[in-house]
Amino acid sequence: MGKSVTLKASDGHSFSAYRADPAGKPRGGIVVIQEIFGVNKHIREVADGYAADGYLAIAPALFDRVQRGVDIGYTPEDIQTGIGLKSKVGIDMALMDVAPAIKAASEAGKVGIVGYCWGGYVAWMAAARASGLACSVPYYGGGVTDNINEQPKCPAMLHFGDKDQHIALAGVEKLKAAHPKQIVHIYAAAHGFNCDHRGSYNAAAAKLARERTLEFFRKHVG
Repeated sequence: MGKSVTLKASDGHSFSAYRADPAGKPRGGIVVIQEIFGVNKHIREVADGYAADGYLAIAPALFDRVQRGVDIGYTPEDIQTGIGLKSKVGIDMALMDVAPAIKAASEAGKVGIVGYCWGGYVAWMAAARASGLACSVPYYGGGVTDNINEQPKCPAMLHFGDKDQHIALAGVEKLKAAHPKQIVHIYAAAHGFNCDHRGSYNAAAAKLARERTLEFFRKHVG
């Protein structure tokens, strides 16, 4: 359904993105932010899913700044590779590349952002620091609870699992207390529960979270 396109950041960096267009007139745009595994099959499928729901979906390759064409799996070695790439990119460069993705998606109208794992953290930071977003949906964003002081400029809906070994529930509760206007959902699930390519996939939690996310996008994006 999708295709590879090239975007350019404000510093001149050109990078790839996966673009999935809806069949008819788009309801709006959705920027899909990758996990630490690159714009892999799962992220492309997520983008395709939002296109099937009527949105122009753009998934920027945020690792292109340090290594192009990253598309890895979920082995322990892959995880270590992804963590290393994430550390090299950092949040500032990631947000620099999120900006042109938002602009590209805006040709369809209002723009929402959704991110998974590291991408959830990026989506949270983008809600506070980026321009042009109507809403943000971070899924189990590692780093979100370490950045509670960030103030989203748009409505946010955050999804967490109560069995997530990477994100303490105590931190999620602090997040809820610090941002009472934002929506926080907690599921009986582990980290990565939305990804059906991983052992931690939880079909019931993924289905409910997606339904809630779509309702949120319908409200704020179109």
